[in-house]
This record gives sequence, C-alpha cells and structure tokens, in this order.
Amino acid sequence: MWLPAWLFFLGHFVALCFLDVSAVIVESENYDVKELEFGETILTCKYRLEREQVVRLEWKKVDLNGDVSFVFYNNSLAAYLQKRVEMMGPSIRFKNLSRGDSGQYRCEVSAPLDRKNFQEIIINLAVLVAPSVPMCDIPSTAMSGSVVELTCREKEGNPASEYKWFKNGLALELSVKATNATYKVDKATGTLHFNTVTKEDTGEYYCEANNRIGKPQRCPAKRMQVDDLNLAGIISAVVIISLLLILCGCGVCYAQRRGYFSGGKSKKEHNSTSLAESDFKHTKSFVI
Repeated sequence: MWLPAWLFFLGHFVALCFLDVSAVIVESENYDVKELEFGETILTCKYRLEREQVVRLEWKKVDLNGDVSFVFYNNSLAAYLQKRVEMMGPSIRFKNLSRGDSGQYRCEVSAPLDRKNFQEIIINLAVLVAPSVPMCDIPSTAMSGSVVELTCREKEGNPASEYKWFKNGLALELSVKATNATYKVDKATGTLHFNTVTKEDTGEYYCEANNRIGKPQRCPAKRMQVDDLNLAGIISAVVIISLLLILCGCGVCYAQRRGYFSGGKSKKEHNSTSLAESDFKHTKSFVI
C-alpha cells in the first residue's frame, strides 16, 4: 500500500528531528540511589554518540548545602576520593560510603563533533545512617495544672527519625483524641506536650528514635514527679511574712522615736554641753 507523499515527508522530518535531538544520549540505570553507610554502590552513567570521537567526561557533586565540587575532572578523581572511589568506565563506584557522600551527582558528557554536543544527568545519592542516642529534656518535678513539655531530638539519622514516648515502659498514644489524655505526642519533632499536667502523669519517661535503619535508640529514663499546689503552705508563708513585716515596721517606729536615727545629739547631751560652756566663761572673767 502506497503512502501519501506528505505523510512520507512528515515521517522523514520527524526522524531527522529525533536524530538531531538524540545525537548525544546520557542515561543511568538508577537515578535515586540509597545505600547504607560504610556500604558500596555504583553511580552508573552511560552515553551514546552520533559518531565516534573522544568525549570529555566530568562528574560534579552538589552537596546538601548547594555547594558544587568536582568529583572527576580532567581524567582524574578528586584527591579526597581516590582511596575509596574508583572509575568503572564513565560510572563511579563507592567502596566505603560515608554520610558526607549524600547529595546530587551530575554526569556531564561533551561530544564536540555531534550536533547536540552536551548532555548531563543527575543522580541522587542518599547514604542511610542509623539514629544516634537522642537527647531528652525531662523535668524532674512539675506542679499540677501547669503546662509541661518534654523534648527529644537526635541529629545523626538519615532519613530523619520519628519519635515515640514511653511512660513506665508503655508507649504513649500520639493523639489526645485517642485516649482523652492531657498530653499530645509529635512524632516528627519529638515533643511530648501536657496542656495541664496532673498527679496521674507522675512516672518514668523516656523517648525512642527510629528511622528504620538499624536499631531504634532511646534516651535514659527519668522520673517526673507531679505535685499538687500546697495552698496551706502558701497561706502560712504569707502570714509569717506579713507578721515579720509588721514587726519590722514597729521596730523602725520605736527606734525613730528614741532618736536612734537622728543625726544630732540627744537633749541631755545638749544641756551638759551648754552648762560646761557657761562655767568656762565665768571662770575666765574671775581670773581677769
């Protein structure tokens, strides 16, 4: 069956466009690589050319802060990688992954003789790290009816850990609605929040961090004691302080009346001084 001429030319044009666009093809077997810390992995990079030629191959890394550095440049690996990384053709093999290897890796191929002479691919590498022992802030005492917050955090795990709180060895529910309790657990931030703590919340608390990489880690358990507000003690303290203030005020008034706070001499001392001066003047006149 003969095809119409316009359809033949259209097919020929599409083929030429596809050939021009696909002159240099760079691809990978896995664009999202995840591997355990201290393990091995390969970042694969393959390319196809329009014609045989010498290409320029470069690998670059964009770390988690957005900084760009060379991994493979001018046919040589970066010095800091040479002991644990090797090239396998255009691909890269990591023999001993560290958490600092996480980031985006760009495989760039330049083919100057091809019509489309440059292409790159991006491969995401995530080095999986088990959580560390979390740091917990648990108050030893609290007053009934007050707002109390317990915190838990660890910074080593990748992916980020989720947190679970335990009281007396039993896991606490995540939502107030589930138990009608006075607390709420945030599994993402690791906080245990009490809107109004009660004596029933007294117990031994600890937090567990888990990111499903390795074993979950927990902080040391600590007891939180919740006590009721001692109204009788507060009233007694107020009464005692009031009495002390009254006694101090009476003492100040008495001392002021007795002249202990006066800057001059007493009346008796003043009279004695005046009499002595008169006797001195009389004696002086008699001698003359």
